Amino acid sequence: MEKYGLIGYPLRHSFSIGYFNEKFKSEGINAEYVNFEIPSINDFMEVIEENPNLCGLNVTIPYKTDIMPFLDEISPEARTIGAVNTVAVRDGKRYGYNTDYDGFARTLDKIAADVKGEKVFVMGHGGASRAVVQCL
Repeated sequence: MEKYGLIGYPLRHSFSIGYFNEKFKSEGINAEYVNFEIPSINDFMEVIEENPNLCGLNVTIPYKTDIMPFLDEISPEARTIGAVNTVAVRDGKRYGYNTDYDGFARTLDKIAADVKGEKVFVMGHGGASRAVVQCL
């Protein structure tokens, strides 16, 4: 069985575990999704070592920037943004991506928002807001 999960601290606010496990079940996917609530990013490698069937992770607060030194490769977009929110684990390597940029860009396209030349106020300073600023 493949394993996917979420790393962050704290995670009691997250709905991901229920959402993804239900999605796997309804789609007939032989996988499970677990929360890895780690109080320090230094515990990340322990998660990797103790879960050999781990295929990927979502990354949430406060680790979207702190995780980067623990990765073997980082996509150009995530490197430019300076934050990773998705980690793929393949062939013993960890690959970091940022999907917030694409998600925000698609939202702008969907609502046909043209913000070129407009003043925009972005609240926050975490990984997702970095992606929004880069997109804008």
